[in-house]
Amino acid sequence: MLRRAVEQRRWLTSTERTLAGRMMTRSDNAAASALWGAVGRTRMQRFLRLAGMTQTRLGPGRYWGLTQITARDQIKLLTVLTSRTKVLTDRARRYELSLMNKVIPSQRWGTPAGRPGGVRWHVKNGWLPRHGRYWRVHSIGAFSGRGQDYMIVVLTRGTPSMTYGVRTIERVARAVHGRLNPGQRTTTETVPDETWETSDGSVPPHA
Repeated sequence: MLRRAVEQRRWLTSTERTLAGRMMTRSDNAAASALWGAVGRTRMQRFLRLAGMTQTRLGPGRYWGLTQITARDQIKLLTVLTSRTKVLTDRARRYELSLMNKVIPSQRWGTPAGRPGGVRWHVKNGWLPRHGRYWRVHSIGAFSGRGQDYMIVVLTRGTPSMTYGVRTIERVARAVHGRLNPGQRTTTETVPDETWETSDGSVPPHA
């Protein structure tokens, strides 16, 4: 969506901003589906190519939640958002990162866990049980402050519960934050939320 606006030499419409806000800050699937349909697969593929995300496979038809991606490609995406490239304007990058910093409290788990005070976080998570059993729980984050910028991507699959996946991701995140910020006091542990064992709804159970 942001790349399309760049190509059309305009800023986002009020409708686009509303949908983007709902999609990014609270994982609103209706908003995500609306934008998926509006942008279209051709433009999505073009963006992936421009971003160098060669290992990403878009979900079939309207099932964007079945998109397959790698940690490498998620890092590529975060690099587009945190560095000056020809893919997005500075305004577009700042806008996207601002949404990732406004994610509702119940969805701020994952890669931000263990960051020290003074480090600004930008996060987006996804969680989905496949066929009612094993979970796929993912978290990507970009962090800035204290004289350094860095990114963390943790993708899991086959976890017995969402809570198990979240805890696994947060153990990795704490290790990375601790290594990059030695001696710094870290944030408290994420408190489980009642929504944790509920699918994010990005794919119907039978799909």
